[in-house]
Amino acid sequence: MIRRAVRPALAFVMLLTALFAGATLTAGTAHADSCYTWGRTLSQGTSGSDVRQLQIRVSGYPGYGSVLAIDGQFGPATKAAVVRFQKAYGLTADGIAGPQTYSKIYALQDSDCTPAHFAYSELNRCNSSWSGGAVSASTARSNALRLMWQLEALRHALGDHPLTISSGFRSYSCNSAVGGASNSNHLYGRAADITGTPSLCSIDKEARYHGFREILGPGYPGHSTHAHLGNQSSRYWSASQCGI
Repeated sequence: MIRRAVRPALAFVMLLTALFAGATLTAGTAHADSCYTWGRTLSQGTSGSDVRQLQIRVSGYPGYGSVLAIDGQFGPATKAAVVRFQKAYGLTADGIAGPQTYSKIYALQDSDCTPAHFAYSELNRCNSSWSGGAVSASTARSNALRLMWQLEALRHALGDHPLTISSGFRSYSCNSAVGGASNSNHLYGRAADITGTPSLCSIDKEARYHGFREILGPGYPGHSTHAHLGNQSSRYWSASQCGI
């Protein structure tokens, strides 16, 4: 009787062991996401399209005055951006992108890969096709996606306060209608104008830490009512009333 009782008990222990082992094997695997799923841990020295996808999501964390290259190469700058992202959300800040980091990204993004608090429609009130600008529609849309992830980082740094976008991508006709500059970054889908609260100076000052090479605001002609944040090759910051 004792031996017969031991056998089912032993079987139960073996089942628990198998289940625990299975959990251990799969614990490091990030769940499938409807937008993009990473299939491996990424760290300094790795490269590939999955690194590029990661860089887009952490492009808002390059550090003061810096810009993160979206090149698919996980170098020191990408590691530093991952560390800042991890710190911003209370994760283990080791600069390694694994399940914990991916889970946070999955929680932040929608099925179309835009961050949770921004949408393509907010970045394009000109035309739904993203056409008629200085670059192809696909490039303009791609530029806007990176811009939105930078804005998501900025929003979080400002205490998760909602940001109101008054203008994003513009075709040449839309840009002309509002009196935009002939070489405006809006034509490329890589600029956004922010209005409302927080204060414009708070937005402009904090934007310096989130990869924006173009920051225009109060004190710059024509920008007393909005903060203009854009991406370009060289830095140009001007908001004299904000001390920038």
